[in-house]
Amino acid sequence: MTSTENTAPKDPRDLPDVSGLVVGVLGGTGDQGRGLAYRLALAGQKVIIGSRAADRARSAAAELGLGVEGAENAECARRSDVVIVAVPWDGHAKTLEALREELTGKLVVDCVNPLGFDKKGAYALKPEEGSAAEQAAALLPDSRVAAAFHHLSAVLLQDASVERIDTDVMVLGESRADTDIVQALAGRIPGMRGVFAGRLRNAHQVESLVANLISVNRRYKAHAGLRVTDV
Repeated sequence: MTSTENTAPKDPRDLPDVSGLVVGVLGGTGDQGRGLAYRLALAGQKVIIGSRAADRARSAAAELGLGVEGAENAECARRSDVVIVAVPWDGHAKTLEALREELTGKLVVDCVNPLGFDKKGAYALKPEEGSAAEQAAALLPDSRVAAAFHHLSAVLLQDASVERIDTDVMVLGESRADTDIVQALAGRIPGMRGVFAGRLRNAHQVESLVANLISVNRRYKAHAGLRVTDV
């Protein structure tokens, strides 16, 4: 029997220890980025908020406390092991292009949802590359790009009275090692679970689903999330 035959397949629920990783959040002064920074820092993660303006980032970090630091985007990217992209869609490409060098070799987690809004409500946009995550991968050829954290309510993330956020996080990427890291980061937040949901080519429908959740929230005055059953 070969050594390969002796090796049992890896349990998909066996995730790495990510407690020592530094997480940077580009767009960390916006609602979604700020909420993610708060929840990860509350869970004990070292977090750096990035912004185009360093003073704005430092001010937001001081308001959050919990050891969160603020820095200009380039410094945030350089100092972080994992970088979450939570910038507005209209600034997505420009931000990443400017940080290509600083993001070289980094695990970049894109949570941007390309959406449009009109009198009928939110609707999905489809970037030329297929999705925001695929655009990030095209712009950052020397980074490892994953996609996650799309379906989280910024209101719940920032609400200090909410102790648990009961939702699953769909995680997409090309490397199991990388998606495992992102799943583990999601799992550090009480009530949250990271679930592998395919490769980056499947990111468009995950990003687009946010338009449906916005419709749910408006109709039911809720902060809806997702749960994947039987996993």
